[in-house]
Amino acid sequence: MRCVLTSEAIHRPIDAPAANEAARQVAIGASAQRKAAWRLLPILSIGYCLAYMDRVNISFASLRMNSDLHFSATIYGLGAGLFFIGYALCEVPSNLLLLRFGPKRWLARIMFTWGLLAAAMMFVRTPLEFYGLRLLLGIAEAGFFPGVIYYLTLWFPAAMRARAVSRFYVALPLSSVVMGSLAGWLLGLQGKLGLAGWQWLFLLEGLPAALFSLVILGLLPDRPEQAQWLSIEEKDWLKHQLAEDSSHAHLGHQAGVLEALLSPKVWLIGLFFFSALTCSYSYSFSAPAMLQAATGWSVGKVGALVAAFGVAGALSMLLGGTHSDRTGDRALHCIVPCCVMAASYFVASYGRPGWLVVVALAVSFAAFNALQAPALAVPTQFMAGRAAAAGIAAMNTITMFSGFVGPYWMGVMKDRTGFYWFGLRGLIIPSLMAATAMFVLTRSLARSAPFAELKAELVDETI
Repeated sequence: MRCVLTSEAIHRPIDAPAANEAARQVAIGASAQRKAAWRLLPILSIGYCLAYMDRVNISFASLRMNSDLHFSATIYGLGAGLFFIGYALCEVPSNLLLLRFGPKRWLARIMFTWGLLAAAMMFVRTPLEFYGLRLLLGIAEAGFFPGVIYYLTLWFPAAMRARAVSRFYVALPLSSVVMGSLAGWLLGLQGKLGLAGWQWLFLLEGLPAALFSLVILGLLPDRPEQAQWLSIEEKDWLKHQLAEDSSHAHLGHQAGVLEALLSPKVWLIGLFFFSALTCSYSYSFSAPAMLQAATGWSVGKVGALVAAFGVAGALSMLLGGTHSDRTGDRALHCIVPCCVMAASYFVASYGRPGWLVVVALAVSFAAFNALQAPALAVPTQFMAGRAAAAGIAAMNTITMFSGFVGPYWMGVMKDRTGFYWFGLRGLIIPSLMAATAMFVLTRSLARSAPFAELKAELVDETI
């Protein structure tokens, strides 16, 4: 017994400093993450809110613009979708240019050019002009979203990433709140200074993005080393944690751009987002018209309803990201919402009663937002460095074609049947495709995890 006590007495002074150092590192890490969250995420979130609003505000403008300019639902759907063709084609080059010029300069350039082009939509008169400006708007905005996701990998370790992504990406549903709240008022400016209401909508929702580019240029540091608001210890902690994440990545700093572009895992996550976002964009560009048909309400009341959906979507996104990080699970946090979306589209596709259509669409919107942060944390688990910049951009390139397919599908179905409800029923297929793609991807990652852990253990033993 005496030997045991002596042994404890001997070991206690050795263990105490180690425990104190571990506690100090935890405090340093918490401080670094808190500072990064408060300094960066609000700016990025506002930027994406403006971007998404300028991307889909034609859904409200179409309530007056289509009749003023004699656009059919097919013309509108094609123009809405052409944005994503331009976006997809320029996605990878844009992210590689971000690496060359630095995140803040390139993201500021993107915001400035797309803001001016979004405001220029007020001058559209013919289908050809509509198609051309939507295509240019997509080219201008290309790279913003994947650029931000890559940027977040420079500041937030993998274990914290879903929460960080959700706090940035909450701008997606919140843009619906802003757009829904403003749409009725902006369309109500009809005739002011000789402009139609939809022209005011494009002008007053486009120019703020161009002006906000100055905020990004002035306040975003490119990397943690350049952040004056981080201490030296906090910078070292971030550097160590991010290097540790990169060492376990399937495609790390040593991987080339071509290797990332050809990775089956990149194509699987791209297929997941393509399928999920086909549903989302089908909804987003048709939501005001569908809700107005289901309720018979005015533009102002429909806008308030869209805003309420946005609040619900924001809450579900934050909850999904936080719970996914706490449990460490990504798969179920993506697969279950996809199945909920499929069921919601099936219910809404009957088009009546109106209240049930509204509830079903609200549930589908909340489910889509709940899966976003967990899903966006998946690619950063197996990619790092230059491979991450190229891989995330490639993933988003595949994804962006969904923005063409979804609106065009809904427009064609509306012209052929007279209703959007038949188009909704077709969205059951991509919802289930997304669930399947995520299941296959996460099973693949789980199978490769034990080999990565074994490799890490062998390295530790060698050291």
